[in-house]
Amino acid sequence: MSRPPRILCVGALTQDTIYRLDELPRGPGKFIPLEAVQNAAGMASSAATAAKRQGADVSLWASVGDDMLGGELIAELVAEGIDCSGVRRVAGARSAIATILVDAAGERMIVPFYDPRATTAPDALPFDITAFDAVLTDVRWPGAAALALRAARDAGIPAILDVDVAARPVLESLLPFATHIVASEPAAAILCGDEIAGPGAVQVLHARTGVFVAVTAGGAGTFWLDMATNAVRHTKAPEITPVDTLAAGDVFHGSFAVGLAEGWDMERTIRFASAAAALKCLTFGGRLGAPNRAETLAMLEGELAR
Repeated sequence: MSRPPRILCVGALTQDTIYRLDELPRGPGKFIPLEAVQNAAGMASSAATAAKRQGADVSLWASVGDDMLGGELIAELVAEGIDCSGVRRVAGARSAIATILVDAAGERMIVPFYDPRATTAPDALPFDITAFDAVLTDVRWPGAAALALRAARDAGIPAILDVDVAARPVLESLLPFATHIVASEPAAAILCGDEIAGPGAVQVLHARTGVFVAVTAGGAGTFWLDMATNAVRHTKAPEITPVDTLAAGDVFHGSFAVGLAEGWDMERTIRFASAAAALKCLTFGGRLGAPNRAETLAMLEGELAR
């Protein structure tokens, strides 16, 4: 493209408190972490960070309380270069928080809290949707996700739905508005049943929606539908030793949106997103480990050379 792609990310903005431990707790007690960080995060916000670092112009539509924390979260993402003019402040609501434990293998345990008063459905979009080249939503603010996805789809803009673990009715309500569905394996199991694995879930979800579907399986790679041949393909994940897998999926989605907005073919887009997610896993701190474009392209070229 002759200009940076313009991406709108819609959904969660939280304060993450992340503790690194040797192993995840197996029962009650007091556990002293090896390291700890706090940062603005959440699925859409972490994806926005990834897209921004990949060279996109990024806007975030999220909802926080009118508390001090809400202002701090917005300021942190503005410092990242993300347009937060559309972030809603809800009087009397608490901004979202999450506590995350990460073990020595990079696996994590997440306990989030979202104030229902902050996630009430919005009345209208705060942006002209035609100003964007792609729209990416998570499932944490369903009313906003539905508005944004529908508007993008109707305008002929990629409407990407990050399908993650949530109540099945929430996931079901958003599927019809997406042009591109990228689901985690656990979320695909909610929609398709535990007995249907990655490739099967891709086929089932495509049969139900008629749109592009991918299912991400962490270190096992990504299963995705080749729309030209109607065949399910598999892209391996780069081989790494993970330090922290928190926000890896979000980095995948943000990087996927950039590739799609730039008009890349789907294989390159998936490989690019996979490389970005793998690089993120090498750094402790959730979204803070999102790589830049040069780092991602270097890993991508290295993987293609193997």
